[in-house]
Amino acid sequence: MNLEFFIAKRLISAKQHKSSISAPIIKIAIVAIAIGVIMMLVAFATSLGLQQKIREKMSAFTGHVTISNYDNNNSQVSLMPISTDQDFYPEFTSVEGIEHIQATAYLGGVIRTETDFEGIIVKGVGPDFNWDYFDEFLVAGEMPNVSGSLNNEVLISHYTANRLGLEVGDKAVTYFLRDESSRTPLIRAFEIKGIYNSGFQEFDELYMLADLRHVQRINRWEEDEVGNFEVFLEDFGELEEKGQEIYENTGSFLDTRTIKQQYYSLFEWLSLFDFNVALIIGIMILVAGINMITALLVLILERTQMIGIMKALGSSDWSIRKIFLYNAGYLILLGLFWGNLIGLGLLYAQKYLKLIPLNPETYYVTEAPVYIGWEYIVAVNLGTLLLCMLMLLIPSFIITRISPVKAMKFD
Repeated sequence: MNLEFFIAKRLISAKQHKSSISAPIIKIAIVAIAIGVIMMLVAFATSLGLQQKIREKMSAFTGHVTISNYDNNNSQVSLMPISTDQDFYPEFTSVEGIEHIQATAYLGGVIRTETDFEGIIVKGVGPDFNWDYFDEFLVAGEMPNVSGSLNNEVLISHYTANRLGLEVGDKAVTYFLRDESSRTPLIRAFEIKGIYNSGFQEFDELYMLADLRHVQRINRWEEDEVGNFEVFLEDFGELEEKGQEIYENTGSFLDTRTIKQQYYSLFEWLSLFDFNVALIIGIMILVAGINMITALLVLILERTQMIGIMKALGSSDWSIRKIFLYNAGYLILLGLFWGNLIGLGLLYAQKYLKLIPLNPETYYVTEAPVYIGWEYIVAVNLGTLLLCMLMLLIPSFIITRISPVKAMKFD
């Protein structure tokens, strides 16, 4: 049997210990650790959740990597078509980690009603378009059918529908300018099949989704010509690496841009959350460590006579230090238990009950998203335990300075 562990257990379970002077200080230390763990879990979950949610919303509109003509790079609309007769389409087999690739095209237009008008960009999509992201955004109606015969069904944003007073089933009369300014604009009367709301106003105020064949006909393109290709990756963490591989495996007349390159400032804003999380973790561990150091010193002071007796009986300094470190480790684990119980409870409540709303104009989401992953939960718990124990090694060194003779007389 481990003698030090046995003595530490007896000290923890002793009744006089629970009513001693150190009891309130120990409780404060446990509460400090629990609060620290709660704050760290919440910081991780909300930061990662917000980053993941915003990435998903942006990817729904642009994909992770966009392949386009060099002539299209500075324009939001597709200027020069690309043939679909490519080695990487419809299956991008030359690069591993590609989840999906789809052909799209963009065309600028103006929706006009009897009383108002709104500039929009029609995003032409085909049968290979991934609607999974927009299933979550759909607030009314249903998705347009782009896989059958050509029809006028479109998906419009809640933002645009509100500004123009349109509803599901209404006609969205859209005007498209021709290359020659003197010619009459082309008119299409689209039928609003569904309304979406991503909460990302930067995109919602722009895009209306329609059949790709409409864009091809208005631009007088061939059936095998599209505006660009959107590539989705299996792992967003490999974006830079895969973006470079995709660039190397496309033709010399094509360019590729990752979503980070297209929206650099937004991803820089997201990266600030990583700094905030690191700052919170550092402060919480420091506070928890200081409280545990205080608790350990009080425990040592309270058991000074016991330390003197053990030294007189021949116990080594390290053996006595281990007793108090075991005791402190128990208190840390107790704080971790309550911190995890409360912290995870709050996170699951927010995940399923949506208790905390956010302003979508500022954060691009309507409620605080949370990501609950065991990787950071384990890291928080192990990191807190190890760092606190390392911080306790120094104050436990005071045991070596205690004289057995003076300790046994200590009152």
